[in-house]
Amino acid sequence: MTVTPETTREIVDAFFTRFGSGDLPGLLDLFADRVDFSVPGAPNVPWTGTRSTRDEIAEFFTLLGTELTPADEFTVNATVLDGDHAVVTGRSRFGVLSTGKAFTNDFALHFTVTDARISGYHMHEDSHAISVAFTD
Repeated sequence: MTVTPETTREIVDAFFTRFGSGDLPGLLDLFADRVDFSVPGAPNVPWTGTRSTRDEIAEFFTLLGTELTPADEFTVNATVLDGDHAVVTGRSRFGVLSTGKAFTNDFALHFTVTDARISGYHMHEDSHAISVAFTD
């Protein structure tokens, strides 16, 4: 029996569990119907920009899977909770399939959880390192 996460901490933990296992349908179930979703960065990085619908968010996570190698490293360092908000810091290392280059990315991910669904997703990552890895 799958337990439905309810608290901000449970939602965030479920997000990383489902992301790590490649469970895209389960991951998408964590998101609200409309989301303030933002990943700023260089235009040559395919997943940057804003999104708001589940279809757009599904495209984002699909792009990660088609553009990158499986993670060489993915570590969550800290999770800070304040009511409906959680900020997760961590470090990842991926390769870019089209260029063969790799990047190391220290990140901070700000979640907002409303009515047991992710309603805000703001990724802050090393956009310079990622952009360089996408450059031939």
